[in-house]
Amino acid sequence: MSTRKRDIRIKRVYEPASSDDGARLLVDRLWPRGLKKENASLTIWLRDAAPSDALRRWFGHDPTRWREFVRRYHAELANNGDVVAQLMGLVGKGRVTLVYAAHDEEHNNAAALAAWLQNQGKAARSQREA
Repeated sequence: MSTRKRDIRIKRVYEPASSDDGARLLVDRLWPRGLKKENASLTIWLRDAAPSDALRRWFGHDPTRWREFVRRYHAELANNGDVVAQLMGLVGKGRVTLVYAAHDEEHNNAAALAAWLQNQGKAARSQREA
């Protein structure tokens, strides 16, 4: 059984695309301001992988709400089987870069999503090894 870590990266959508990005997945619900679609170099825009509008507004990029935001967002993901299956399928094919528009490089939904995807991989490996 393989125990390799999933190759998931995060990057601001405004940073230039790179040949080593792999699949570039925009994981924001809203299109990034000032960015033309042809300049985004996206594989796919997964707006349904983003937090709900209500959760996004509640969080408001406030780092003091980060832990609770992550908890609520992970709960939303756990109840969103279609998008999770799509994400896991893309992650299973190789490197993915989750792209986002937020200014905060630490407290954003792409970082929370990357952590959740890594944990899903660990859980799947644990089940196979049991």
